[in-house]
Amino acid sequence: MSRFRRYGDAGQAFPIYITVVGGLLFLAFAYFAVGQAAANRNGAQTAADAAALAAAQDTRDALAKRWIQDLLDPEKWQAIFDGNVDGIGLTCGRAHELAARNDARVVGCDPAGLLRYTVEVETNKTVGDSVVPGTETRRSNATATAVIEPRCTFPLPSGDAGEAEEDELPPLTCKDGEQWELDPEGPDDLLPKPEDLFDVHLAD
Repeated sequence: MSRFRRYGDAGQAFPIYITVVGGLLFLAFAYFAVGQAAANRNGAQTAADAAALAAAQDTRDALAKRWIQDLLDPEKWQAIFDGNVDGIGLTCGRAHELAARNDARVVGCDPAGLLRYTVEVETNKTVGDSVVPGTETRRSNATATAVIEPRCTFPLPSGDAGEAEEDELPPLTCKDGEQWELDPEGPDDLLPKPEDLFDVHLAD
């Protein structure tokens, strides 16, 4: 009789074993779904960061170009370093390009002040099929803000307004103690580059 009882106990345990294994498999698939979603969100954030930096770098380059154009008029320099100049519009073309390189698209690109850009992107890929309903159509969104920060200062011009002579251009003192003695008659490649005049970084 005891032999048949042991077989009967084994038969009763089998459904419990199946239930436990099924539960463990479900948990494994659920963790996998969470991992898929996290990877998709990380991809979205990478795309947003790159797009925001690209938009800010475009504006930085435009400001540096304007500074070179107004090199002989130091009274205009401060407005340029503050980003407060006309004719430099919204520059989101590079943001779209960088988002596309990271398999995403820009859904928002706006200035957040004179020297800041905020970009929102959405991934092209969905989270994918999983045990969690709805993930097969769900995309990830992320937002990033990039800041353009002037690197240089200069003594304010004094005297009458107007174009300065060559030897009257104020020197630039930039971060890390870098000094620029400006020669408007020299070749352009001896003038500061955009990255010398402005830092571009993600907002904290």
